[in-house]
Amino acid sequence: MPSLNPAIAEVRRAVRGALSGLPGGSAVIVALSGGADSLALAAATVFEARALRLEVVSVTVDHGLQDGSADAAAAAAAQAEALGIRARVERVDVAAGSDGLEAAAREARYAALRRVASAERAPVLLGHTLDDQAETVLLGLARGSGATSLQGMAPVRDDPDGTRWLRPLLAVRRQTTRAFCTASALEIWDDPHNTDPRFTRVRVRERVLPILEAELGPGVAEALARTAEQLREDAEAFDEIIHETIEDIVEHAEAGISVSAAALAANPAALRNRIIRLVVDSEFGVALTRAQTLEVARLVTDWSGQGPIDLPACTARRVGGRIVFTAR
Repeated sequence: MPSLNPAIAEVRRAVRGALSGLPGGSAVIVALSGGADSLALAAATVFEARALRLEVVSVTVDHGLQDGSADAAAAAAAQAEALGIRARVERVDVAAGSDGLEAAAREARYAALRRVASAERAPVLLGHTLDDQAETVLLGLARGSGATSLQGMAPVRDDPDGTRWLRPLLAVRRQTTRAFCTASALEIWDDPHNTDPRFTRVRVRERVLPILEAELGPGVAEALARTAEQLREDAEAFDEIIHETIEDIVEHAEAGISVSAAALAANPAALRNRIIRLVVDSEFGVALTRAQTLEVARLVTDWSGQGPIDLPACTARRVGGRIVFTAR
């Protein structure tokens, strides 16, 4: 018997690990753009799902941002159906916001995937690869976004609304997914936006990473992905400590929540700042910038009677021995 193509074997193995543990007879959703990454993911998922008795549903989101986008979405759905997948096409409207067109398209895409996931009661598989992970970490580093951003994308993420996101291919290179599609005779659609230098991620992919590889030697992408994995491990341990600490120092207050200033002061700065961010995020659903976090921390470490601090969705003030966060 001929040996299995190495690229097909690698992608299938990655998907098998992600699907293990899902209940038989349930469904799983594949986010399918028609590009090499999502096509390889879809084909491998169909193969692995048979043994697990899983129904595979694909969702192709038509953002309507390019001429022929409806035809590209229909072609991706047709390939999915040929693989034995129940294919869906979701059309969304994208309006560029303050964060730009790329962010608006991503927000609309994920909202569509969440709707389908809720209707199907199924997790969503995303085709992000090791290369995508490296780009994410590098962008976070350039923006000074802190350790949370440098953790990159998690292999498994559960959202508060119940949506579960699975990324089986985070250890697989982009060249491997293309080799998978070639060996499987799958027709790849290359999104023109993926080579459009207007988008920051494209410039990182096409210019920055190749320069780093050329100047520092091969393996930069793998090193960035390893950094993300190590930081996620550290963050998970840190979060456990924080949740245990919060139980003892947080109290509910009128229209908000309060934290013991003495307890915050007794913790190292890194832990203190994480507690502040987590309290505000958990109670009010907003993420503080580093500057905002440090201003709140000054109510603990540099208290001189200053007034309340305006934050997104809430205010922070010191009342006696407590830092009180109140909804605005």
